[in-house]
Amino acid sequence: MRILTLVLLVTAFFTTSPEAAAFVVVNPETTTQSDASQEEMLAAAAAYKESLKAMSPRERRQLKRSQKRQMKQVLQDQKDGKTDLDDGDILLIILAILLPPLAVFLHQGEINTKFWISLVLSLLFFLPGVIYALLVITGNAKK
Repeated sequence: MRILTLVLLVTAFFTTSPEAAAFVVVNPETTTQSDASQEEMLAAAAAYKESLKAMSPRERRQLKRSQKRQMKQVLQDQKDGKTDLDDGDILLIILAILLPPLAVFLHQGEINTKFWISLVLSLLFFLPGVIYALLVITGNAKK
């Protein structure tokens, strides 16, 4: 099993280009949308600044408080793990069960210490490699 894992990892490493890794991990709709909407974002920022100038100080304080409450709620939801996984994360989790080092490589986008730790754990004992890869992909590993 270890030899098969090593052979599959090496073949996947040499056949996977950085562009293919980015294609697997990154949602293409997000990148094209962010590129196309640069002007819209700048226009929205300018409109927001103009609306702030038109507000009274009391209205600005209320807006700021509501924004702080919303931000705290988002951060609390993220801390509690209530965030949704996208399709790329689900595919990486499945790949982490089958080939942990490859999943860590695709998630990180480069060969770094997390990749090497996953490779060593997978070669020594397969289950710790899977657990570590899942921790890295879900974001629960120490940074």
